[in-house]
Amino acid sequence: MSKLKLILLSLTMTALLIPLPIAAAAQDVREGEAPTPAEPTGEPFAGDVLCPADAYLQEPEDCLVLGPSMILTDLAKMGVTLPPPPLPARHTPNDLAEISYRYIRITYRGSVPVHISIPDAIAGNVSRSIGLGFVYLSYNARQDSDHGIFYRFGTGEWIWGTYVSRITPPTFEGFIFNETPSTGFGWVLDPVESTQTPGVDGIYSGLTYNRFDVVPVFQTTRVDDTDWHLVGASEWIEDRFLAKVEPYLLPPEGVDNNRWIELDLNQQTITVYDQGKLVFATLTSSGSAPFHTKPGLFQIQEKLPAETMSTGDPSYYYYLEDVPWTMYYDEERALHGAYWHSRFGYTRSHGCVNMSIADARWLYDWANIGDWVYVWDPSGKTPTDPSLYTSGGP
Repeated sequence: MSKLKLILLSLTMTALLIPLPIAAAAQDVREGEAPTPAEPTGEPFAGDVLCPADAYLQEPEDCLVLGPSMILTDLAKMGVTLPPPPLPARHTPNDLAEISYRYIRITYRGSVPVHISIPDAIAGNVSRSIGLGFVYLSYNARQDSDHGIFYRFGTGEWIWGTYVSRITPPTFEGFIFNETPSTGFGWVLDPVESTQTPGVDGIYSGLTYNRFDVVPVFQTTRVDDTDWHLVGASEWIEDRFLAKVEPYLLPPEGVDNNRWIELDLNQQTITVYDQGKLVFATLTSSGSAPFHTKPGLFQIQEKLPAETMSTGDPSYYYYLEDVPWTMYYDEERALHGAYWHSRFGYTRSHGCVNMSIADARWLYDWANIGDWVYVWDPSGKTPTDPSLYTSGGP
């Protein structure tokens, strides 16, 4: 490259490095005048930031509670948390339902002959008859013969199989609690679709619950003389479809050891408290009209691992062998296992307090003679006049 070209290239590069004179600026500044500030060229203000999706019971200073946060906050003010907190509990162990008894039910609608032995039965020799009624037997032998099937039940007598059917005790397990839950909960009693608002005119949510499903109960409101329970975000279930447990940790008046069993006749639930904590809860079946379970404060008087219950009254005759885990607390009214039905959550008995076999076993093991049993009806529908009550029954 020639010297001339090198000189021209050097001058060009130098010129590029020299800043433009002020006279080349967009505005012409005269001597003695202050320059006008330039307009800012940054990004324009876009507003406050949204809060992260969460519930804010106190107004934050650095973000806006809008969108999902507003929905979660409104729900939190109603007591609803998403996802709902799990129950601090476990189910009653299945092995507590194991018993050594097998049961049959008399299905014949008439007088049923009973025999001392199978040969007597074949010969037509009848020792006695069992009348029409509510009769369940505990059998300890089953014999097939050319003349049919025979069962030997608790008294040592035999009955033809044609008069009876074998039954399988129902299974249901309540909850054993590690600590008292922070919110109420309930068991769904029959299939039901929740509604978006409380009331019979509410729009259905499209979510269906089945019998024995467990749901949280965040809030209860009354619409047209009916209680409705909030079980989720914009989900309500009518009271008649739900058996609710709402822990009451203060002992009833008269309980002197802070340890008691509580029966809610309105909700058909049993709750068990020990030293100010909820330790157990389950569904029950108490007395149906006119055999109501009597309200009041009682104490467990007797505990029997199995009991035969009967009455001679022909108007409501019953005979039930080997009723398991029986605890008498008020005349013939007792807490016990029920092997003959599974309608826990609804009234059904002659005054006793029916539970599943597993739940009755847990309660039997927990309870002591003299422990308190508090029976009440918060709805006020159960009569309190003692003259209206029989001595009770299963």
